Amino acid sequence: MPNIDNLKKYKNIHMIGIGGVSMSGIAEILHNWGFTVTGSDWANSETVQTLIKKGIKVTVGHNLDDVKHADVVVYSAAIKPEDPEMLEAKKLNIPTIERADFLGEITRCFKDTICISGTHGKTTTTSMISLCFVKALTDPSIQVGAYLKQLEGNYRVGNSEHFIIEACEYVESFLKFSPKAEIILNIDNDHLDYFKTFDNIKKAFIKYVKLLPDDGVLILNGDDTNCLELETYTKAKIITYGIENSNVDFYAKNIEFNDDGFAKFDVYHNGTFLDTFQLSIPGKHNVSNALACISICMKYNIHKDIIKSALLDFTGAHRRFEFKGKINGIVSVYDDYGHHPTEIIATAKSLMNKKYHQSWVIFQPHTYSRTKNLLNDFANALMNFDNVIVLDIYAARETNTYNISSKDLVNKLQLLGKNALYIPDFDECVNYVKEHIHQDDIVLTLGAGTVTNIGPMLIC
Repeated sequence: MPNIDNLKKYKNIHMIGIGGVSMSGIAEILHNWGFTVTGSDWANSETVQTLIKKGIKVTVGHNLDDVKHADVVVYSAAIKPEDPEMLEAKKLNIPTIERADFLGEITRCFKDTICISGTHGKTTTTSMISLCFVKALTDPSIQVGAYLKQLEGNYRVGNSEHFIIEACEYVESFLKFSPKAEIILNIDNDHLDYFKTFDNIKKAFIKYVKLLPDDGVLILNGDDTNCLELETYTKAKIITYGIENSNVDFYAKNIEFNDDGFAKFDVYHNGTFLDTFQLSIPGKHNVSNALACISICMKYNIHKDIIKSALLDFTGAHRRFEFKGKINGIVSVYDDYGHHPTEIIATAKSLMNKKYHQSWVIFQPHTYSRTKNLLNDFANALMNFDNVIVLDIYAARETNTYNISSKDLVNKLQLLGKNALYIPDFDECVNYVKEHIHQDDIVLTLGAGTVTNIGPMLIC
């Protein structure tokens, strides 16, 4: 059983932005541990309704009365200092803690926190590892960044010392955690609104690796030179995996794809054949994610047959190349969270392993800063699709001080010879696609914002 003594000073916990993926998971963990949890969010949502059904009081809008009764107020990074509930907490001298700091406190309740980090693939890999640990009856606690069918949510409360979580590098929030094991999937150029330079991103990962105790474990992607450079910054046990680099501990070869784009591959451990594994999600990048999962599970002595079974059962986390349905029974629609050029390329390669007539991508850029900084990379990545429609930029936490719009991306694509279209209106976009698709085409909605709403509009 986790030791929650360090949290017992907070009997009543109020959470601002409780409907967020991470915040909702924290709320349910605290509720299951017996804390009184209240919260607020700016909008009603499926997540908010789930929290209410679990017995957690949630207000859509603000509730200053709940703040008054709180011993601590936990807030997500999106909450501004001038938020009415934040101002109320300040007025009443109630301590406020940012989400990542509070999650760090939760990691210290466990003797064995396993953190999955990297610019891409965190949610999928965390989901894979979680299913393996659950299937092995290790009774882990889990927090994953998306709805996972087998968990019926994005969290699990266990009674063991294992806590499996995503560890995001944005605003260096992963430095708040106390990991016993770290998996680093890749290090890429992202979140430049915060980091400014790629060198600063690498420095953040160095600080992160230094958090490991000497008896911890660090699992690195051997195909990523930036990952391999981290070995020198820790005395923890190093385990490597790869597809391109065979000089690793876990190596995949003889990779084959079926008509759905699902991989079958042989895994070698220190040069010796381990077993043949199969996936039920598409893409070569997911072979790499599976190797990361296999590496950590073997370190924890989970039997290879359990790992094989769990990986085969895993059909994907919510919004990770998720099949949504068909248009008139003849055109498949998928939805994906990818919002970085590297993720778009990986998704495009996954698509190419499937059998189809033509591909359509409806892309919603995510944040002005990312679109501005990576405009050329986005254009080159989207060239991998036959037909491209671009929606307006999803602002998220930003205002447009970057003098950038989706038209700039469409113009760039057109200069590269792609017949890309700018269609900001969702209804107009849906009508255009329905009028121009053909049998056996594939439609992909892509981005981290509201673009996910278009799939149901297409298949209704």
